[in-house]
Amino acid sequence: MEKNLIIPALFFTTMMIIPMSCKTKTPTDLTKESIIPKPVSVAAAGESFMLKEKTAIFVDGGSDEIIKTGQYLADKLNSVTGLSTEVKTAEGEPGSGNIYLTLSGAGESLGDEGYELTVTKKLVKLSASKPAGLFRGIQTIRQIVTNDTISKNPLVFKISTGTITDYPEYQYRGMMLDVARHFFSAEDVKQVIDYIAFYKMNVMHLHLSDDQGWRIEIKSWPNLTAHGGSTQVGGGKGGFYTQEQYSDIVKYAAERYITIVPEIDMPGHTNAALASYPELNCDGKARDLYTGTEVGFSTLCTKKEITYKFIDDVVREISALSPGEFFHIGGDESHATKVEDYIPFINRVQDIVASHGKKVIGWDEIALSTLKPNSVAQCWASEENAKKAIAQGAKILMSPAKKTYIDMQYDKSTPLGLHWAAFIEVDDNYNWDPATYIPGVGKENIIGVEAPMWTETIVKLDDIEYMMFPRLPGVAEIGWTPSEMRSWDEYKYRLAKHERHFKAMDINYYPSNRVPWGE
Repeated sequence: MEKNLIIPALFFTTMMIIPMSCKTKTPTDLTKESIIPKPVSVAAAGESFMLKEKTAIFVDGGSDEIIKTGQYLADKLNSVTGLSTEVKTAEGEPGSGNIYLTLSGAGESLGDEGYELTVTKKLVKLSASKPAGLFRGIQTIRQIVTNDTISKNPLVFKISTGTITDYPEYQYRGMMLDVARHFFSAEDVKQVIDYIAFYKMNVMHLHLSDDQGWRIEIKSWPNLTAHGGSTQVGGGKGGFYTQEQYSDIVKYAAERYITIVPEIDMPGHTNAALASYPELNCDGKARDLYTGTEVGFSTLCTKKEITYKFIDDVVREISALSPGEFFHIGGDESHATKVEDYIPFINRVQDIVASHGKKVIGWDEIALSTLKPNSVAQCWASEENAKKAIAQGAKILMSPAKKTYIDMQYDKSTPLGLHWAAFIEVDDNYNWDPATYIPGVGKENIIGVEAPMWTETIVKLDDIEYMMFPRLPGVAEIGWTPSEMRSWDEYKYRLAKHERHFKAMDINYYPSNRVPWGE
């Protein structure tokens, strides 16, 4: 009798289980994830990898550099998910349910920064041929973990399965921060470095001197910071980085595979130096400190030998702290310098920079001089100067003010920024192609793109964020993604999804009405 009661009970239970087990799961689609910059190739597999408490990050080979990269990923994932993902070493692929970072198995065609990300139900595998490629791929993992992936269980997160093969279009993808008009602490600079790292940028250009302030310690010329670094636009207290602080910024950036490009602007934009050392002026008289925002009135005395001793010392000390290949010499808006003095000055400064093992970058006016073949002209204003530069065998860094100057106002209502170049809304910032922007200057002439931020009106980190976001991701995509793959009508929806990243990182962003936030 008991057996007869058990059979109907088992039948009923089975009938209840069958519909549940046959329930169709909603397929995932890796191609629909809002990744910025847009990857070169994405193929979806329709399933999910489950990121859980037991998931670990395994790094291949166990080198200190790769372990540090793995820990970076663990820290970022843990801060978002609340998990306690650990980093372990492995000699080959780990077991199911883990993340695996390896420098083997990736094609050389991916270059230094390319990566391949393969996600299956059992494993997330990130491979690259160089450590920088692993770091760029980590940013993609971060983005796809937080895009609509949180399951009902708060400690289980989904990652869509599939394969991403990705590498950058341009070798140089950067942002410039002017710390001279208004000074920003080393911690603020590090925060900006973290932001650009998230979008796979690889250069942070620091504008370290201008009329309003000198911001880096030069031990052989101490009054540059003692006096020249004492103020800023509006007359507030200035500031400067000691060489130890600057080195710490360089190290912090390098850990994120970002190169610091230092800029000392010359022969114009030099009032802070002219106020600090009277001998740098042709009349031997020190200038007053300057806290306004006008440009073009200052110049080093280009015919004095002490000027070149000064430049040599400055370039030598900063170059010793800067492992990157470039030194930026400015060269823009030097209206107080006669052209017949400007040209030999730039020629001689190029030799000084080369003597310290660096290549010159300068604003596009340097094309008036005789450029060394490995020099780079940063095109911000003059298309003719860009053409003159490439005619001399130099390369171009594209920073057209009408498109990339992210200190420009979005529109007339924007409380921060200027508009002498243009009002630059998010779509204006995105809708251009470096390789076709200047007739006669093609992709083969261009090393990359950079988004400058001047700080006449920008006084705190919140201000920097407001002007960076949401424009900076667009410049990052221009530098990374092939132009034929880019479309504003598609990009704006991916950008809108990044609002959750902005909020998670506590970024003060501009809610442009041209972006479909929340849709």
